[in-house]
This record gives sequence, structure tokens and C-alpha cells, in this order.
Amino acid sequence: MISRARHAVVAALSSALLLVPAFTGIASAAPDSKVSAVQLATTAADVKKVADYWKPDRLKEADDYSPATPGAAQPTATANPATAPSGQAASAVPSVVKRSTAARSTAPALPRKGPKVARTMGKVFFRFGDKEYWCSASSVAARNRSVVATAGHCVYDPRQAKAAEYWIFVPNPGPNGETPNGIYVGSSVSMHEDWAGKGDYDYDYVFVTVHRGFTWASKNGQYVMEDVGPLQDNVGGLGLELNKRLTTYSVVPFGYPAGTQPDGTRPYNGKSLQRCVNGTTRWTDAPSLDLQKGVQLQPCDFSPGASGGPWVIGYDEERGTGSLNGVNSLTWNRDAKGRYDAVSSPYFDTDTGEVYRRAAAQTTPANVT
Repeated sequence: MISRARHAVVAALSSALLLVPAFTGIASAAPDSKVSAVQLATTAADVKKVADYWKPDRLKEADDYSPATPGAAQPTATANPATAPSGQAASAVPSVVKRSTAARSTAPALPRKGPKVARTMGKVFFRFGDKEYWCSASSVAARNRSVVATAGHCVYDPRQAKAAEYWIFVPNPGPNGETPNGIYVGSSVSMHEDWAGKGDYDYDYVFVTVHRGFTWASKNGQYVMEDVGPLQDNVGGLGLELNKRLTTYSVVPFGYPAGTQPDGTRPYNGKSLQRCVNGTTRWTDAPSLDLQKGVQLQPCDFSPGASGGPWVIGYDEERGTGSLNGVNSLTWNRDAKGRYDAVSSPYFDTDTGEVYRRAAAQTTPANVT
């Protein structure tokens, strides 16, 4: 007989859900892990195409797009594949880069412009096929000053082997489509090959290198792109911490939840940044999702839309700084009641550092406006 706790429901926080064959145990990092890379928008012309798609009138409607269409599964049983986004998104075959460098931490960074207070969190907007979606995300300190962290399923659908189209990051978005700190078009996505290849939720994270930001200005009755510079210069960046022991720190997840709870209620509207506090971390797994080394935080009632939001350790309220140590990947209803009660992230280890370093080393055009 399986206990009630073992029947807890787990749901992906976005619609790009892939269920794969079951495994058991805790996965260990390969000594020579691999980083997969996919190009998003590489040239100034590509950036202009994406920018034109996300003009102010469309951004005003962005909060009404789908924050998620979660699929559900029993983590202790094999489940049928859920439906991933359908449509004609362009195919993207990842290239593979072998890495074997040691894990290192990255210090948080304050913005170079404006008040010395970091405001690193925001939303990503994108399209799969003919439908728009959004997730949560954050700016991460990097030598190229242009890296965003989010969940893997907020950028790349492994079931279709396709990257999202028209992908942008908007830090600190306003409730009516405002972009006070600019719009940043994705240039390339760096991810672990086991996310790209089989949708392994142990690697449901990505680091996206973004282009210089811009804002829309109205001139002579038309919208014109105005350059605002690199992401990190404007909002700062979270640090990055790897291989942390669960018993030695507390973590605060952030995100923009908006989706429906199991009981049909919708307590969040996705227009304001939320956090879960005073939780405790534990190891968790979901064999039907290949999740073998997940980190779960309870209590937390995040719903779809929070996906990709940062897990921050050492968060400084006044300076807005702290270090990234996970991203919202799955939401859980462990007690099978009306509300989600936990959220989980992949464990950030040496493999994660390798993926991050690839994104931090990429360069983008000096000007895209």
C-alpha cells in the first residue's frame, strides 16, 4: 500500500512538459559533463524582428497570455506523456560543448547606472507555435553583463527539439506592459544536454545570453528603439552558489505566480513579484520526470507563472543582492488538498556552473538599435 504522502501530485509550472522513463536514486554529476547551446536571435536584424513583435501594444496584453498549462503526474508511478506546446516553432538542434572545469561561485553585482540597488527579477515572454507564454526569471552577474537564468522549459522544448521564438526578458515589468529597465532579446541559450536531449528535470534550468537592452520611444507617431545598454549595468545581477549542503542555509524563492490552484482558485494575478519564506529544504524525486536530485521547499503555494523564478540565498533586502541557488521548476501538492504546498528546483552543482560559464562567455553585437 502506498501512503498518502507518496501520492503527492507534482506539476510542471509551464506547458513544455515532457515525461520520461522512470529512474530511482540520486544522480551524480558526470566527470566530463556537456553543455548544449542553441542560438535564438543572433544579428541586429534578428533582434529588430523580435523587438517589432513586442511593441508596447502587445506588451500591454502580455499578462493575459498563458503563464502555464501544467501537466500533472504521480511522482511514484509512470505517467502518460503530457502535451507540449504545438505549432510551427523553428527547429533548433543543439550543439554540444564539452566542459570539465571546477565549480566556482560568482559574487552578486550592483548596477552601474542609477541607484546602487539591484533589481534583478522579472519575466520572460516568448512564443511556441502560435501561442504566447511567459515565465519568471532573473539577471545573474557575469563577465559579459548579459546573462538571465530561468527554467529550461521556459526556453526550450525537448519533446519537439525546438527553442522558443521571440524570447525576451523584461526586468521589473509594470502591471500594464511597462518596461522601466528595458527589454532584452535572447541571443543564445546554454543548457545541460540532458535537458535538451530527454527533458531530464534534474537539469530544468538554462542561462540565456541576452543582447543589449532597449526601450520604446514614441517619435513622430511611431515607436523607435532606444539603446539602454547591457542588462547588468541597469539592474545588477545575482551571484551564483553551487554544491551547497541543504542543512547549512535558508533559501527564498521568488516569482510571478498566476495560474489556477488545484481547487480552482487563483490567488495571484502574475502582475507582482511574490516570495515564499520560512520554508525548509529537503531532497525530493519524481521518477516519471527523471527528477532524482531535486531540492524541495515547503511550505510554498506558488502556482504556474512562478516557473523560472530565482531561489536566492543570503538575500539583502536593502541592496537587492543575494546568490542564485536554484530556479522554480515544479510545484507540488503533497497533501493532495486544494492548494499547492511546495515548490522544487534542480540541485545546482558543478554541471550548473559549466552551463553558466558558457553563457557568461558569449558576446553579442555592440549595438542593436
